[in-house]
Amino acid sequence: MKSVIRVRVSAAQAHYGGELVDGAFVLQLFGDCATELLIRHDGDEGLFLTYSDVQFKAPVYAGDFLEAVGEITEVGNTSRKMKFQAVKQITRTNSSDLGPSAMDVLEEPVVVATAKGVCVVPKDKQRRG
Repeated sequence: MKSVIRVRVSAAQAHYGGELVDGAFVLQLFGDCATELLIRHDGDEGLFLTYSDVQFKAPVYAGDFLEAVGEITEVGNTSRKMKFQAVKQITRTNSSDLGPSAMDVLEEPVVVATAKGVCVVPKDKQRRG
């Protein structure tokens, strides 16, 4: 079972010079993927317990189109281990001749972040699975 979320990063998410977006934005997308996975698997939002092996691999800028994917990798009694990946599909063009609204669809999506996580769904909240 997978969760896929696609978003365009808004200018409001840019916190640094050059319209660079902070890594917390991508972690929020991973959290949303986890919530969807838990609802589909257990019928409850559950709780995010921990992230591990978080790696930010490429910058994210305002205007980029991202795809965040989450997947349950292991199911315990109440725990759900997951893995996450975010890729950039569309980004600003590098050509200054084309103006600020020019965008490029990337031939090969760029991995911007990966992580692992553990969520918990209390036994009395599990309705599926």
